[in-house]
Amino acid sequence: MRRKRSRQRLWIFQSILLLLAAAGIFFIYWSFTSGGSDVTEQPGQSPAVIHDRTPEPAEQPTPAPTEPPQPVFSEAVWMAVGDIMMHSPQLPGSYDQATKKYNFNPFFTEVKPILAEGDWVIANLETPVAGAKYGYSGYPNFNAPSELVEALQGAGFNLLSTANNHSLDKGEGGVLGTLETLKGYGMEHTGTASSQQEADQLLIAERNGIKMGLIAYTYGTNGIPIPTGKDYLVNLIDEQKIIADMKRLREAGADLVTVSLHFGNEYQTQPSEEQKQLARSLVAAGADIIAGSHPHVVQPYEVVETSDENGRIRKALIIYSMGNFISNQRGDSKDYGVIFKVQFRKNMNEGTVELTEVESIPTWVHRYKPDKAFRYRVLPLEQTLAAAADPLLTKTEFATLRKDYEMLRKRLDSMK
Repeated sequence: MRRKRSRQRLWIFQSILLLLAAAGIFFIYWSFTSGGSDVTEQPGQSPAVIHDRTPEPAEQPTPAPTEPPQPVFSEAVWMAVGDIMMHSPQLPGSYDQATKKYNFNPFFTEVKPILAEGDWVIANLETPVAGAKYGYSGYPNFNAPSELVEALQGAGFNLLSTANNHSLDKGEGGVLGTLETLKGYGMEHTGTASSQQEADQLLIAERNGIKMGLIAYTYGTNGIPIPTGKDYLVNLIDEQKIIADMKRLREAGADLVTVSLHFGNEYQTQPSEEQKQLARSLVAAGADIIAGSHPHVVQPYEVVETSDENGRIRKALIIYSMGNFISNQRGDSKDYGVIFKVQFRKNMNEGTVELTEVESIPTWVHRYKPDKAFRYRVLPLEQTLAAAADPLLTKTEFATLRKDYEMLRKRLDSMK
């Protein structure tokens, strides 16, 4: 009986141990599978392993400081020369008996590579090109063959001013004939017009995203009256009209404005007070370049500073006279001219344009006579002198060119 009771006690004891073991196993299992939020870490013990399925928030990077966008610039080169004239002695040596045509391309062979560097390449066409029916003639009433325009185009010119004192040399018909010739060659021009509607049209030439507006005016027409009611034929200098036309160009989107002025006194190597007053007044009113012609000799140029309507300081260029680019005039520096090369830069983000560089390149009209007729070449002086050799130039001519080059440089820079 006593042995039976011992067995019962042993069975009860084992049962209790099994229950306690099962309870311990259940507790451990529950701890690993539950959220475990009630598990606390005891001092001196390793923390319990907690399977938290909520991800920790990612660390956000500190935003970089915002920088202004880098400016994007576009550049374009403005070029211009002075008077394009055709005196009678220039014609015979340029006529080809075989083709029955004129060929003026040799005039510009030596300067063509320089002109190729320009985006806008401008000249003052100081002669009608009205056609053979008006007769080809030189001073005082000019009319040149249309092949002159072909040669100018071939040399790199793409814009012409036609407002000068010889615009009406062949009357109204000469103006209209000249315009037809230029239209036939697709040559852009300004300064004369065939109607008021045409005169009101604006010439804005865009190069490399920069828009240049060109307008042209002359002091007069050598006493030849403009036909009544047809003032549109030739633009005459009128300061208020020029300012109004500049404003129209700006409103039409021009980034810069060139005003071609046929003004000043013939053969004077310094600008008159009237030239300086008008040019500076137009710059103050918004002109970026004054391109002067008429004196037939080179005059100084100056870069002036002024401010725009927003108070921003800007530079403007005043060229009082670029002299004769091609003509038969000789002596007293009438056979010299200058090519102006001007660099412009536009901030494409802001839309602002600035003049960054001005270069003046003196030229000389070399006239020589290999046979019964004269030939003509426009030579860039600095390059010609640097080469120090030209089969068509004599030692005496080289010596004269060296002396005159220094004289021209001093004159050009005298107002800088």
